[in-house]
Amino acid sequence: MSKTKTLFFCQSCGYESAKWLGKCPSCNSWNSFAEEVVVKNESGKNEWRSSDAKSKVIKPKTLKEIEEVQEARIAAPDQELNRVLGGGIVPGSLILIGGEPGIGKSTLMLQIGLALKKIRTLYVTGEESEQQIKMRAERLVPKSTPENFFILTETNTKNIFAAIEQLEPQLVVIDSIQTLFSPLMESVAGSIGQVRQCAGELMKFAKETNTPVFLVGHITKDGMLAGPKVLEHMVDTVLQFEGDRHLSYRILRTTKNRFGSTSEIGIYEMLGNGLREVSNPSEILISQKEGLLSGATIGATIEGNRPLLIEIQSLVSPASYGTPQRTPNGFDQKRLNMLLAVLEKRCGFRVGAQDVFVNMAGGIYVEDPAIDLALCVSIISSMEEMPVSDKVCFAAEIGLGGELRAVNRIDQRISEAEKLGFEKIYVSKFSRKAIDLKKTKIEVLAFSKLEEVFKSLFGQ
Repeated sequence: MSKTKTLFFCQSCGYESAKWLGKCPSCNSWNSFAEEVVVKNESGKNEWRSSDAKSKVIKPKTLKEIEEVQEARIAAPDQELNRVLGGGIVPGSLILIGGEPGIGKSTLMLQIGLALKKIRTLYVTGEESEQQIKMRAERLVPKSTPENFFILTETNTKNIFAAIEQLEPQLVVIDSIQTLFSPLMESVAGSIGQVRQCAGELMKFAKETNTPVFLVGHITKDGMLAGPKVLEHMVDTVLQFEGDRHLSYRILRTTKNRFGSTSEIGIYEMLGNGLREVSNPSEILISQKEGLLSGATIGATIEGNRPLLIEIQSLVSPASYGTPQRTPNGFDQKRLNMLLAVLEKRCGFRVGAQDVFVNMAGGIYVEDPAIDLALCVSIISSMEEMPVSDKVCFAAEIGLGGELRAVNRIDQRISEAEKLGFEKIYVSKFSRKAIDLKKTKIEVLAFSKLEEVFKSLFGQ
C-alpha cells in the first residue's frame, strides 16, 4: 500500500514545503508555490531497483586508497559534440541538452544515435510516434537500417525501466524529460515534482549501470531551462543549443561540465538532410562580400581552445532624435558605451551625437575583450566613410586611457589569421614577448595607443 501526501513546490527553483508560502525562502520569488500530490512507497524503493537485491558495504577511503582510473570515453562520430563534452561521452554521465522548439535538439540526438552503429542505443520519445521518428531517420540517413538503434514511445518511467532491463542499452536518449511521469507521484507530467523525480530515477540508473543518458529539455520564454533549477545541479553536463530558427547555423554551448571545459562551443549548419559539422567556423563568421565596405573589420577571438576570426559590422549615422541610439547585436552594450567614451575622450572623435549600431556576423555572441580594437576601428571606419582592407585583422584590448592591452594566446590568433590568408594583424606592443616573428609570415604591427592605430590605418 502507498501513502498519499500533499506538498507544495516552488515553480521557479523546486523548493519543497509542507505548507503554502507566499514568498519562496530559496529564490525569493512571490506566489510561486503550487500544490502537488505525492505518493510515498512504503518500501522506500525507487523504480530502478538494480542495487536493492544485494546490500553494499560502504567504507570510507583515503585519497591514497582510491585508484586513479583513466576515463574511458565513448568517441562519438560527431567531432563538434566530442569537443563540447571534453573529448567524448563519459559512461555513467547524465547530460541535459536544452534549446528553443524547432532548433534541432531531436535531430541532433537522433543523428548521433544513428551514427553510433557499434553502440546499442535506446531512443525514448514521448512527443513523437514511431512513424515520425522513422520518417526523420530516413531523411537523415537514407536507406540505412541500423541494427543497434531501438525506439520506444513511452512516458511512464516504470515501463521505460522495464524495457531497459530487457534491452540493456549502452546509451539512452530521453526526448524529452518534461513528458515523462513517475507512478510515485500523482502530479501531471512536466510539473516541478515530476521532472525532479524522473531525473532522479534516471540519474540513479546512469550511475549504477555506468550508462550515459541524454535528457532533452525545453526552455522557458526567458531562455532558461524549464523545470526546477535543481535539475541543472543533478546532471553532470548542461548543453545549450542556440541559434535563430530562421538562420541555418546553430551553436552548441556548454554551461556546465563536470568532465571538461565550460568554454567550448560546437557549430553546426542545419541542412535538409540534418546537421552538418562546421569544422572551420571562420567561414560563417566572415561574410562574403564584393569590394570594400566601410564599417567592416575582422577581429581575432578565442572560444574555449578554438581561435575564431569574426567580422564586426558597424553603422554610424547622425541621431535623428535627442538621445542617440546604442544598439549592439552579439556584444555587451555597457562595454560598447565604454569604448565610445574612450573614442570621444582620448581620440577626439565626436560620437556622442551619433547613432551607433554594431553587429557580430554569424549570430554569435562575443565576450572576448580582444575584439575591442576591431570594434573601435569598425566604428571610426563607418563614421569617416573610410573602408579597411579585408586582408587586415585586429587582436587587442582597449583600456580606459586609450592604451592597447595585451591579450592571452596571441600566437594562436596570429596563426589562425595567417592560415586564412590575412596579410597584416594589429596587436598590442606588450604582446610582442609572446610572439615568435621568425615562425610567422604574416606582418605583425604592434602599437601601444589607439591613436597610433588610427594614424597607421587612416592617416589621422
